[in-house]
Amino acid sequence: MEAPTHLSQGARRSADQAIGFLMQQAVENPGCISLAAGLVDERSLPARLVRDAVDTLLADGESGRRLLQYGTTQGPEPLRRVYRNYLAELEGRSDGLADLPLSRMMLTTGSQQLLSLIVQAMFDPGDICLVAAPTYFVFLGVLQAAGAEIIPVEADANGMRPQALRGALERLHAAGQLGRVRLIYVVSDFENPSGVSISADRRHELLELAQSWSRESRIYLLEDAAYRELRYEGTAPPSIWSLDRNRETVILAQTFSKSFSPGIRVGLGVLPEKLLKPVSDLKGNEDFGSAHLNQHIVAHALKNGSYRQHVESVVASYRSKRNAMLQAIDKEFAGLHGVTWVRPEGGMYVWMRLPPIVQTGFDSLLFQQATRVNRVMYVPGELCYPTSWNDRPRCEMRLSFGVQSEAGIEEGIRRLATAVRTVFGRISGGNE
Repeated sequence: MEAPTHLSQGARRSADQAIGFLMQQAVENPGCISLAAGLVDERSLPARLVRDAVDTLLADGESGRRLLQYGTTQGPEPLRRVYRNYLAELEGRSDGLADLPLSRMMLTTGSQQLLSLIVQAMFDPGDICLVAAPTYFVFLGVLQAAGAEIIPVEADANGMRPQALRGALERLHAAGQLGRVRLIYVVSDFENPSGVSISADRRHELLELAQSWSRESRIYLLEDAAYRELRYEGTAPPSIWSLDRNRETVILAQTFSKSFSPGIRVGLGVLPEKLLKPVSDLKGNEDFGSAHLNQHIVAHALKNGSYRQHVESVVASYRSKRNAMLQAIDKEFAGLHGVTWVRPEGGMYVWMRLPPIVQTGFDSLLFQQATRVNRVMYVPGELCYPTSWNDRPRCEMRLSFGVQSEAGIEEGIRRLATAVRTVFGRISGGNE
């Protein structure tokens, strides 16, 4: 008999991830319109810009070969200076953030690598992370693999509620568990999945709570700002990171995957001093440093201004697609009692809630009707809550307008509304 293969606890805790199942459904249902994929629109990808950058960077053989060599774990210092200037522009700092030491910055393989490294550096099994409800389900998988205890905190149209966070911290303190809290995780702008942004006043309050409750051990706040540049209306509030005056509480994670190219895979992190060495050590074990040439490609676009022009075109395209999705929802879901949705000011997602009697999970009647019959796919909302939370809502869904054309979005929403109406009819005996 063949000997069994031993798998680590982390591997076992990572089994049956939702992304794999969604990809399988897409393969098994050809012709299915995906409103699930959080991918960027391929038509927006900067092929010519990247080609021109590579031609320029590799034009000189000697310097070009250096770019094809290994970089450094945190990214070469001259490049980090370019990225610091970019961050200063986003933060509205005319001084180029000269007071931010380059040593605090780290270039990563997308922001996802930084999220993973932070968890590896900070969490032992049983340690606690507080997250907004709902939140980014891939990060929930990272926490789950580490054996973390994930505690959901109520959120509304203005993001995570400070009062709810305070309540959670008070309960943990009363139970003698405050010393196990390692992290508060928020997506500050146009959250994946809900599309909401944390309001300006709440940003101050959340930061103050993380600082004031760091009594037994430091509680860090991880600000995932992956979508901050994809704003279609309204005024951008200051980042939570910019409010952290001594820069010892907030970890800032950003990425160029959504605004530039996921194939280039460049992320930018700013870390508190105490986390620099442990995170850098772990990163060194993984890759010695993220792709050197890719970092230079993005830096080249930042320096010559082509990146900003590209972002403007991406924002214009996604704004039109967001509008197309909202208009289609207004039309197709009109008259369906109890259906509500978020109208995001940016990002790539619309969050929809159905009446509680209509479940949206993979095993639900609606998911089967939508994928098998009406041939449209969405992300079930229950994935965006900790699996250990028995009271998580089962009637929500995340709809993405990133990949589809406007015509595809309109047809996808029409199909989804048809599926919802059909399931409503079956459940209510024909009464909507």
